[in-house]
Amino acid sequence: MKNERKAKILVVDDEENIRKSLKMILEYEGYSLLEASNGEDALEIIQETVGLDLILLDIKMTGRDGLEILAEIKGRPSSPEVIMISGQGTIQTAVEATKLGAFDFLEKPLHRERVLLSIRNALDRNKLRTECLDLRKRSEKRYEIIGEHELIRNLWKEILKTAPTNATILIHGESGTGKELIARAIHARSLRAKEKFVQVNCAAIPEELIESELFGHEKGAFTGATERKMGKFEQADGGTIFLDEIGDMSLKTQSKVLRVLEEGEVQRVGSAKIGKVDVRVIAATNKDLRAEMKEGRFREDLFFRLNVVPLYSLALRERKEDIPLLIGYFTRTFCEENNFKPKTFSGEAMAALVGHFWKGNVRELRNVVERLIILTEKDVIDKMDLPEQFREEKEVDLPDEAGVRTLKEFREIAEKEFILAKLRSNGWNISQTAREIDTPRSNLYKKLEQYGIKITAGVGEAVAPSPESGDEGEESPNSKGQDGR
Repeated sequence: MKNERKAKILVVDDEENIRKSLKMILEYEGYSLLEASNGEDALEIIQETVGLDLILLDIKMTGRDGLEILAEIKGRPSSPEVIMISGQGTIQTAVEATKLGAFDFLEKPLHRERVLLSIRNALDRNKLRTECLDLRKRSEKRYEIIGEHELIRNLWKEILKTAPTNATILIHGESGTGKELIARAIHARSLRAKEKFVQVNCAAIPEELIESELFGHEKGAFTGATERKMGKFEQADGGTIFLDEIGDMSLKTQSKVLRVLEEGEVQRVGSAKIGKVDVRVIAATNKDLRAEMKEGRFREDLFFRLNVVPLYSLALRERKEDIPLLIGYFTRTFCEENNFKPKTFSGEAMAALVGHFWKGNVRELRNVVERLIILTEKDVIDKMDLPEQFREEKEVDLPDEAGVRTLKEFREIAEKEFILAKLRSNGWNISQTAREIDTPRSNLYKKLEQYGIKITAGVGEAVAPSPESGDEGEESPNSKGQDGR
């Protein structure tokens, strides 16, 4: 088993006997020791030493005293923990050292067990702080926006302009395009970055519970309210609240959200008391809210209050050149997080993935990449390793005009190829395909019969049309009414 790295401790004291005594104790306990006899030497060692974990610093020394050195150490980024030691300790000195950031204060003569206990506690806190920083970095990496498309670069410019303000933002975009990533990027670069980021998926909360979720409730406010609950707006006080899929919110709840935006006021369900909150609101929707307003399902005043700064999250088909970049990013991240050997995609596999119609956008792409990394044992993922819909998928083949006699024949061949391509991309699902090509399902069934396309067990097969299928290719009034041409 590999031994853990020895913790590096710097002892700063102008008394040689103190340094020797501490060296004997700490090296016996397995620590790695560095020494300095004054503050200036200590600062040089701190500057030059990588991975310094702890400093034991005397207060009274020749030259600059320990408190002055402590203030300079703590003024540097990612400084190690500091334990102060003194032969003439007073409560006032200890308080001052604590205010400057000292972890502990030890009085001379030093007692072995007291010193070791303080060192262990300081190293534990240093380790915890390092782990928290690592977690934060990994979290930031997880929510990174990846892309080099011109529209992505423009989006970043808008994020950087709006982030430092308190402006309300409405992010428009399809499901799976990364609206949450945009919201988190804005929060991370805002003046509220050190405060909470609270996310609420409005579509996932039942209508009867969303008010309680957002604004909280008092004990006994309704059946099942066994205790007082703080709402999401109160939890986000001082920070940012992200209201995802706000288009699914009821009109009653919309009016309460408007009140928060305009007055900063929240009222728990079952309470007469009105509280104040300071929250920045970022909302997102995959719906056309202007159309929702016309239908009376979304408040016009709330829309204009939210839409102060509109941002648009791109669909993956609008930036296909970013797909190889995203695949590389997801592959590296997933392999690192799960201790997998690094994997790559062959040129054919990459071309098949780039050519796919990603209805689920970046979320769907990420899921496919992760599934392939888990299930593929080889280091290079080839086209034959991809799910069936990627291996079969192809662009719609238009008929060669030299081999087609009439417009009707050309149209029928093209229509058949189009239907086959859409069926493949939707996993041979009839209902999903009918919705995507905007035709009634009954009409799609007639087209399948006309062109001899049979679907069994989720797989399609094109066969020659039967003579009884009729001439569906003519633009009769009835056929025009069915398929919308």
